[in-house]
Amino acid sequence: MIAVAGNIFEHILSEALDEEFTELLAVEGIRIERIVSTGQASPPGFWYDQAWSERVLVLSGSAGLLFEDEPTPRELKRGDYLLIPAGRRHRVEWTDATEPTIWLAVHFGSLSSSGAAEADNPLSELSVRSVSSLRKSED
Repeated sequence: MIAVAGNIFEHILSEALDEEFTELLAVEGIRIERIVSTGQASPPGFWYDQAWSERVLVLSGSAGLLFEDEPTPRELKRGDYLLIPAGRRHRVEWTDATEPTIWLAVHFGSLSSSGAAEADNPLSELSVRSVSSLRKSED
């Protein structure tokens, strides 16, 4: 496997409208990504319901993660980690708006074909994508 070097705390956009996802590794059955949140939250009524498990670690900042079967969000701050089992509905209630929240997310289990790298991808570059599933509210 080709090693890719970098610094997880570099290239952070502190006022991005959308969360930023940087794929660090994608192979069959596992995907590791850096997520940078800058005040985003899940849209009202939206719940993640993934077919795979996810382990998240907050490297900086803080966030509130709500599971559908719990009455209040769990506050995650620097150094906190949590397992989100496959099929457990959850949402991001808030992320720190004063400093970037940097997550390390490890997805594993039944990843779809889009969740794993193709066999001919040598992972020679990091792929960066921005998605609008979590967007800052416009107050």
